[in-house]
Amino acid sequence: MSTTTEGRAAPASGADVGGDRSAALANPGSLARLLAPIRTHLVVCATLSALGAAAGIVPYIAVAEIAQLMLDGATVAHESIWTWVGIGAAGAGLWLLLLVQSSRVGHYADAKILHELRTRIVRHLGALPLGWFRASGSGKVKRALTGDLEEMHEVIAHALGQLTGAGTVMVVGAGYLLSVDVTMALIVLGVLGLMGVCYRISMRSMTTHMSRLTAADARISAASVEYADGIQVVKSFGTGGRVLRRFDDAVDEHTDAFAAWVAEVRYSSAAARLLGSEMAVLAVVTASGLAFVDHGSLAVADLVAFLVVAVGLPNSILPAVTASQGVRKGRMGAANIERLLSRSPLPETERPLTPDGHDVEFDRVSFSYDGVNHAVEDVSAICPSGRVTAIVGPSGAGKSTLASLLPRFYDVTDGAIRIGGVDVRSMPSTELLASMSLVFQEVALLRDSVAENIRIGRPGASDAEVREAAAAAHVHEVIERLPNGYDTLLDAGGGSLSGGERQRLTIARAILSGAPIVVLDEATAALDADSEEAVQNALANLAVGKTVIVIAHRLHTIAGAAHILVLDKGRLAERGGHDDLLARDGLYARMWAAQEGVPA
Repeated sequence: MSTTTEGRAAPASGADVGGDRSAALANPGSLARLLAPIRTHLVVCATLSALGAAAGIVPYIAVAEIAQLMLDGATVAHESIWTWVGIGAAGAGLWLLLLVQSSRVGHYADAKILHELRTRIVRHLGALPLGWFRASGSGKVKRALTGDLEEMHEVIAHALGQLTGAGTVMVVGAGYLLSVDVTMALIVLGVLGLMGVCYRISMRSMTTHMSRLTAADARISAASVEYADGIQVVKSFGTGGRVLRRFDDAVDEHTDAFAAWVAEVRYSSAAARLLGSEMAVLAVVTASGLAFVDHGSLAVADLVAFLVVAVGLPNSILPAVTASQGVRKGRMGAANIERLLSRSPLPETERPLTPDGHDVEFDRVSFSYDGVNHAVEDVSAICPSGRVTAIVGPSGAGKSTLASLLPRFYDVTDGAIRIGGVDVRSMPSTELLASMSLVFQEVALLRDSVAENIRIGRPGASDAEVREAAAAAHVHEVIERLPNGYDTLLDAGGGSLSGGERQRLTIARAILSGAPIVVLDEATAALDADSEEAVQNALANLAVGKTVIVIAHRLHTIAGAAHILVLDKGRLAERGGHDDLLARDGLYARMWAAQEGVPA
């Protein structure tokens, strides 16, 4: 439904996300690289978790030892029992202390690295070409700053400690059981080993299935947003079925993907859960232990040790399984973030130059989105300061693409664009953008007051200057009628303001900026006659004494322009004034005749 640039559709979000996820799963090193700044904290956290887990198993060992002492009979020293009671209590206290400290270190490291990553991502986004945002939309940014970082949070704050603790419990527990009886210990470890094998089998194709599920999730999200955003059209024309079918198809795809994964792992997953359960270990220990006791090769006291310690080992395994899945997701999130951070930023010149004036020159400019097909090809033109230059042409001719090259939404493939004789690539991006006011057909408003939406043009502007700009944009009286005037809060859609009023609000923003270059991209294309007249009056005030470039569809709005550039299929087909172009009886004349209803 939407397009990123004229005649160029945005990529499907589902496929894009799925591809990103698939690549992410294949790049586990991203997580280690992103977490490098907190490696010391992670080592400390893992060490405390390991010591805490070791201390946590001490009470179980103490119970087993006490049971063995009591089964030995009356010869047992009373002091020996209380010694083990003290050891068990000390182990429990130490476990609690180390658990708290490990959690504190882990969450501190988590907060530290996520703060750094959020700051790094935001700064990097500020350096990316604006065209990247047009092509990618907000989905990737939102995912990086929320979902992907949340998955990394699970690894840092939770999964690391759980995995380290589980590993320590297994090592300490296995060591103690081997010291009691090697044969019984090997039987217990054999059961848990089989559980590990079954789990590995069940997770062997997680990459493929997770990628498919993620792509389906993206399609569901996109269909939901499409339905919500287009609800007015859907209800007006009764076309909800088509949108809902896309939603249903996405849900069906998610269901099929999940069903396929479940069908593949149902037996191995069930076997892993069964073998890793306390009941399974208890059954094996009891059956084997009683057989060995009956055979005389195992003491009853030793069997009690296995019943106390071995049966508790699975309690550490299940959290470790969940944690390992969290690590996989954390790797996926880290790879997505690293991919975003690896996007090439807008190249900044090391030797900035200052323009001499504000004439805009397109010098044999060519540009291609895909590196093969040119959206703009070999366009040369001069837009003199203090005059209006209009760019017109059929839909898809490259008008908006050409305009987007001036503020460096994209960099030209060939040729150069100059302002005051200086290549725009030789100007700092902040100075380049500060030198121009951009007014587009699609109005962008912030969830803030009317005054602050205008003040974006010049953040330090006074209230009086904001009101002057609004008056020049013919929107002051409209604002005064709002419930709280200039303090009225707007949402992204502009609240109760009409399309023309929202457009004039952005023009007031541009007037306030005072930039010497003005770029108007189809600023009146979607307005009715009354709104268009008001906006045209506002634009007239905005354009006084400026270099003005107007991309227009309605030719009557630019008939008075000093210079008109006519694009066709990315090339400059004609140029000149309105009367000259009509006299040539070319593309412009045919477009004019079609719009004005004049027989060709």
